[in-house]
Amino acid sequence: MPTYKAPLDDVRFILNEVFPVARLAELPGHEDHTPDLIEAVLAEGAKFVENELLPLNRSGDEEGCHYENGVVRTPQGFPEAYAKFIEGGWTGLSCDPDYGGQGLPHVVNFIMEEFICSANLSFGMYPGLSHGAYNALTLHGTDELKRTYLPKLVDGTWAGTMCLTEPHCGTDLGLIRTKAVPDEAEDGAYAITGTKIFISAGEHDLTENILHLVLAKLPDAPAGTRGISLFLVPKFLPRDDGTPGMRNGVMCGSIEHKMGIKASSTCVMNFDGAKGWLVGQPHKGMRAMFTMMNAARLGVGIQGLGLAEVSYQNAVTYARERLQGRSLTGAKAPDKPADPIIVHPDVRKTLLTMRAHTEGCRALACWVGMNIDIAAKHPDPEARRAADDLVALMTPIVKAYFTDHGFDATNMGMQLYGGHGYIREYGMEQFVRDARIAQIYEGANAIQALDLVGRKLPQDMGRLLRQFFHPVSELLEEAQEDPELLEFAIPLAKAFGKLQQATAIVAQKGMKNPDEAGAASTDYLRLFALVALGYMWLRMVKVARERLPKANGAAGFYDSKIKTARFFMTKSLPQVNALFLSIMAGSRVLMDMDADAF
Repeated sequence: MPTYKAPLDDVRFILNEVFPVARLAELPGHEDHTPDLIEAVLAEGAKFVENELLPLNRSGDEEGCHYENGVVRTPQGFPEAYAKFIEGGWTGLSCDPDYGGQGLPHVVNFIMEEFICSANLSFGMYPGLSHGAYNALTLHGTDELKRTYLPKLVDGTWAGTMCLTEPHCGTDLGLIRTKAVPDEAEDGAYAITGTKIFISAGEHDLTENILHLVLAKLPDAPAGTRGISLFLVPKFLPRDDGTPGMRNGVMCGSIEHKMGIKASSTCVMNFDGAKGWLVGQPHKGMRAMFTMMNAARLGVGIQGLGLAEVSYQNAVTYARERLQGRSLTGAKAPDKPADPIIVHPDVRKTLLTMRAHTEGCRALACWVGMNIDIAAKHPDPEARRAADDLVALMTPIVKAYFTDHGFDATNMGMQLYGGHGYIREYGMEQFVRDARIAQIYEGANAIQALDLVGRKLPQDMGRLLRQFFHPVSELLEEAQEDPELLEFAIPLAKAFGKLQQATAIVAQKGMKNPDEAGAASTDYLRLFALVALGYMWLRMVKVARERLPKANGAAGFYDSKIKTARFFMTKSLPQVNALFLSIMAGSRVLMDMDADAF
């Protein structure tokens, strides 16, 4: 059975030394959120996921959810664990204190989400969806909707979902058929009718009520996405005292039988004249829903990070213990019948690839998380906009690259186990199955790449890009003055040059022929992500080199950072060159083939 320990040492390194979280205490509303307080919260969170959630991961996968006549029961132990989860206040960690939340920085919530996803991704789906609903209502709900529903979402006694996809359409939401008709019996209410599929946490037994955020079209709606509105549809209509009352016209028609995350209920939801309330403006539902979707995309990226970490931890343990063959340079454990497989170069390459990309992703996630806090709280409008621009730019990269890495890392972990990795008892194959969906939902990763090249790059003549390109340029200039950093700075400078060149060419060709941007998009996103991770590693190795001479007992930690950075710069970052050549090949080799010839 897999084990897991939350990577608190690495988190402390990032939050205290690389991107000092103490700076957030200067923002209004975060004055009391000192590094010591944040560390104490995360330490308690680590205990909770290790002791309460991890033991349910395999049993939840094997049992799955149960459906009968519209009722869904989660696996044994989940309701009790969820009750402890809300008792500990984890549902409201970064939520507004005005609605009962703790108001901690978003970056703290990011880290806690990683811990949860490592320990039990299926469990994490339930509060994760609720947090997305909280974000959408906070920004777009009326004061009355906020007063009625936000306190219940924050304390976790009610849950939330997002209902977008329909049987005949996935990403192309302009094709939805769900209708919203003004309710003649109640002013301001609407009757919602339609069917939604693939609705995570659409029905379950963890909370006393479930709030569905549903995309639908009003009778006078324009065609396409410009005619979509967003509605709040509760499972039970609240009474005047705020308790759940009459059952609304929404039922779960079935649950999906999935490859992974089997303890998370994925539902077909039928709305039959269900009473709902408009969230945001009529026909402007996509703008409101994107508030939830963008938060969800970042959250899905964290899922990939969490699974990569737990896969790495177990792969390292196995590599140290599994005896198989002898080292190519002579026996390293002559007192044993064979050497542990960690002596073999390819095993080490696998482990270092998992580690270097996972730790780079974690640093990038923390950087993005802190900028979410700056965008929300900073008193300077220019600082808020700059931070928001960076988050917008990085959202498709976090979602797509982190989830690609999560699937790659779980596969590498299973491969390292050999035949044992394919067997259920060891738990590695579950990580692979659980990781696969993250590349698909909340906008498949190719859609994220199109968002990056089609929306984020050209926005305001490259305004968003400046929030990444400028700090990278500044760090490279600084690092090139330090001889000890040159071995790390020079590879990043070359890769950054390729990114700048690719950006200009994709923009230029894409304006003339959109297929050129589409053909380059996936390779471009990966190239961008590798440079972003290289930037993270240069920042981390700079700190590690400064700390190492006086590190005493922590010398091994900083030395490992430097060696992992060296591996990334020499073994992973050069992939940029192949990606650049692929981008330069253009769209012709893809588009010349007749459709009938496939």
